Amino acid sequence: MTNEPPSPLSAICHSSLIRHSSFVLRHYQTGRVSWAAALALVVLTLSAAGIFIFWRLESWPARTIGQGTEDLERLGKDLRSAFIDIAHLQPRITINNRTVVDQATPTAELAILERQFKVKREFLHTWAGSSKRIKLSGTFLAKAGFDLRQDVAVDVRADEIVITLPHAEIVGVEENHVDVLALENGLWNRISGADLQNELAQLPEMARRQALELNLPAEAEEELQRQLSKRIHSRQPLRLVFTNPPPAPTAVNQ
Repeated sequence: MTNEPPSPLSAICHSSLIRHSSFVLRHYQTGRVSWAAALALVVLTLSAAGIFIFWRLESWPARTIGQGTEDLERLGKDLRSAFIDIAHLQPRITINNRTVVDQATPTAELAILERQFKVKREFLHTWAGSSKRIKLSGTFLAKAGFDLRQDVAVDVRADEIVITLPHAEIVGVEENHVDVLALENGLWNRISGADLQNELAQLPEMARRQALELNLPAEAEEELQRQLSKRIHSRQPLRLVFTNPPPAPTAVNQ
């Protein structure tokens, strides 16, 4: 056979085929590199996300406890400020059985409620047919509150706030006005200074008894709880626990 030189058209087709093959090969190799890089990036991202989620789950209890303790300590400070403002008292504050603030030594009583009472008393004594009579009327201001010299403690818990303190009592009775309505002597049974002083001394005791019978101390306890709840705005319920029996009315001499 005779070797004929390739035609120009055949040379052009052959050159084009070589260039096309080279382009396809480079594209294929580049695609393989891109897919490998993308796959590696996805694997790294998923691994990092898994590590982060594991760390968050592992540290969740500690973070929760830390945040809860911070909230309780903040609540304890609010209660301390509320007691100082309302009662001029710094109680002992305990958070999760750990004392964070010791009680300062109080020296006074706290009056929460005041109410005015009007009382009347009449004294009549007869001896040997002769009678003497004393009739009095008085207006007194009774004050109900707490003896701050007794132990007051605040226990802040995750589910409730427990305040331990003595029952409220009548911490004072002040005389506003007293009228002598009658002073009547018998012919030989005369009114003495001791008679009048004894009757005057019974008036504030009568006012104190009235305040106890109308449950003024119980109202003072409710008022203290209301003021504390208003000041601290806590999610936990606030409960008062009393360390002594409630005060009982005292007898008035007849």
